Amino acid sequence: MTETVDLAQWGWDEEWASAFAPFAESGMWPGRVTAQHRGAWLVIGEKGEATASPTGKLRRQAEDGAYPTVGDWVVCLDTPHGGAAAIHATLPRRSAFRRRAAGSRPWAQTIAANVDTLFIATSINGDLNPRRLERYAAMGRESGADPVLILTKSDLAPDHAEIASRLEAELRVPAVAISARTGQGIESVARWFVAGETLALVGSSGVGKSTLLNRLAGEELMITTEVREDDARGRHTTTHRELFLLSNGALVLDTPGMRELGLWDAAEGVDETFEDIVELALRCRFADCSHRFEPGCAILREVVEGRLDASRVKGYRRLAGELAEQPTSLAVKREKARRFSKAVRNVAAEKMARKQYRDGPY
Repeated sequence: MTETVDLAQWGWDEEWASAFAPFAESGMWPGRVTAQHRGAWLVIGEKGEATASPTGKLRRQAEDGAYPTVGDWVVCLDTPHGGAAAIHATLPRRSAFRRRAAGSRPWAQTIAANVDTLFIATSINGDLNPRRLERYAAMGRESGADPVLILTKSDLAPDHAEIASRLEAELRVPAVAISARTGQGIESVARWFVAGETLALVGSSGVGKSTLLNRLAGEELMITTEVREDDARGRHTTTHRELFLLSNGALVLDTPGMRELGLWDAAEGVDETFEDIVELALRCRFADCSHRFEPGCAILREVVEGRLDASRVKGYRRLAGELAEQPTSLAVKREKARRFSKAVRNVAAEKMARKQYRDGPY
C-alpha cells in the first residue's frame, strides 16, 4: 500500500485548499511542481510523485508567464492506462520571479513560483557585479518574495564583511557573506530555512549555489564542481530547476545560472531598489529630467557633491530605460480589452433602453 504524502510538508495550507475547492468534486487532485524536464513536469501529490503535462487548452491560454513552473500548485487529473497526469489549471500564485525570455518575441518566463524568500547568490570575488545585483534585487522585490543577498566564497575575500555591509546599504536587502567550503557564515543563512517555507536560489553560473544547497541540506543534492584556478569561478552544474524538501522541513528551489536577465513588468521593484534616487528625482527642476545634463537636476547635484555614487545613477537609468522600452504587458492588454468590452456592452444596453422607451406603451 502506497504511503500518503502529507502535502503540508510541501507548503499546502488552508488558503491553497480554498483555491482548489472549485476543482475538488471533479476527480482532480492538487500537486506541486517539483521539477521540469523538456516537456515533462514532475508533480508531488498525496499519492506521491507523478509525471504530468499541461492540457492543450492550458498551453493555449497560459500567457504572460502563466505556464506551469517549478513551485506552482497545479490541478491534475489522472489519465487512462496510467499515463502522465493532465495539468488542467495553475492555482493563483503568491509570488513569481519572472524575467523577459530570450528571443525577439517579447514574453515573460517564470523562473520560480510561490517563493517566500529569494536568495540572490553571487561570488564575492571575480563574479561580483553591483549593477547585476541591482537588477536581481529589483526583480526579486517585484516577484513578491523577500530578497536576500548571499555573497559566496567569502574565504577568498578578506574584506567580505565590509563588502556585505556596503551592498546591504545600497540594495536595501539583507546581505550575508558565507563560505560553503569552510562553513563561515552558514549559521547566519540557516535562520531563513524554516519548515514549510519555500526558498529559491538564483544567480549567475558558477557562484556556488549548488554547493551552498548541499551544505545546508547535509547531503549532496546537486552535483558540484571545483573552482577554476585561472579565474576563481566554478563551472555551471545545475541544468534544471528543482524543488527539494530538506530534512529540517524547509523547501529549496535551485535554478540554473542565468546569462540573460531582462526585466519584465518590474517598475515597482526598480523604484524600491533605487528609492533614494527616485525621491531625489522629485526635486529636479524639470518633470521629464533625464538626469544626464539638465540644469537643476537634483540627482546630478548629489553626484557632483559626492553624496551619491555615479555608477548607481547609471544603473538606475539603464533599468528605467529598459522598462520604458518594454511593450505593453499582456496583463495590461487584457485589462484594456476587458474595459473596451464593458464599454461596448454599456453602449448596447443604453441603445436597448432607448429603444424600449420609444417603443413603450406610453
